[in-house]
Amino acid sequence: MALQPSNLRKALGTIIDPESGKDIVTAGMVKDIKTEGDAISIEIELIAADSPMQTRFTEQIEQAIRTTSQECQEHVGAIEVTFVADTRSANERVRDETNPLPNVKKIIAVGAGKGGVGKSTVATILAVGLARQGNKVGLLDGDIYGPSMPTMLGLQQEESQAEEGFLLPFKVHGIEAMTIGKLVEPDRALIWRGPRAHSAFNQLATQTKWGELDYLIVDLPPGTGDVPLSLAQLLPLSGAVIVCTPQVVAQDDARRAVRMFQQLGVPILGLVENMSYFVADDGKEYDIFGRGGGEQMASAMNLEYLGSIPIHPDMRIAADTGEPLKNWEINDTMSNAFDAVCNNLVSVAGNSTPDRPTLNVH
Repeated sequence: MALQPSNLRKALGTIIDPESGKDIVTAGMVKDIKTEGDAISIEIELIAADSPMQTRFTEQIEQAIRTTSQECQEHVGAIEVTFVADTRSANERVRDETNPLPNVKKIIAVGAGKGGVGKSTVATILAVGLARQGNKVGLLDGDIYGPSMPTMLGLQQEESQAEEGFLLPFKVHGIEAMTIGKLVEPDRALIWRGPRAHSAFNQLATQTKWGELDYLIVDLPPGTGDVPLSLAQLLPLSGAVIVCTPQVVAQDDARRAVRMFQQLGVPILGLVENMSYFVADDGKEYDIFGRGGGEQMASAMNLEYLGSIPIHPDMRIAADTGEPLKNWEINDTMSNAFDAVCNNLVSVAGNSTPDRPTLNVH
């Protein structure tokens, strides 16, 4: 007598996919199970048909099935394992599956190809600016290697709290925020390889009690490393905002960030040119870094241009003192620039909310 399908699935459920951390049944990788007499054929879906995991999975599947057959005292003959390719991008797979944050309408990543372009500043401006328009907004400091939100949001005196196994976000400046900078010692260097970085980001994103949000802004670390990949595999992103400064070297790195998100299946909502120009007290404008490079890049890559943000010394003061709302008190030029970027993002991101499946996270 052949093994029952339930026993076969139980056997396959003992095999863990190292990419997702789930067993291959839960991960939806088992596409077909057939039995003919005592012969069994299994079809497994991988991200790539030529994945080096094929040999490992074949050995693990055969061992698991034969172990189960011995426990059930059932004879098993030949076991054939075939593989098919999942051609969806990382974020397409997430959007097609269960959403761990069903009460968040739009999740927007803010990324950059290099450090020092003001990515965290832009993420904070977007979060606070959208909240000023009446939206419910969360800000996730996903820069787990160099979190800056404790300073930029003035969280130094705030104590982290948990409720029912979930982290409680900090309610400041009209938004809700979470950062790993409040969960580790302030001066500790986080020297983490990929798996630990993925685990830390996963916990921050999915084990924070965000509640209902119109927008969750995610400030990513610079570059094209583990955390952006983890984000694209974990959450159904509405899109990404790319930050760059006007000079050519910043544009070169920003292009790499654009290509990374596109490869992961994440829509590019647009580009923001930060430190675009400086307005002196006499009203004269100075193009310190070569104004307009970001807009030219957006045009060349057929991307939306969300706007430019000038340089002003008071922005540094607002960041250092943890008072982001004071950015809107600098002058009309600055506040108009901030509001224009936020309005353009809302226009591009749209106001419709797709139907989302729900998931109870324990």
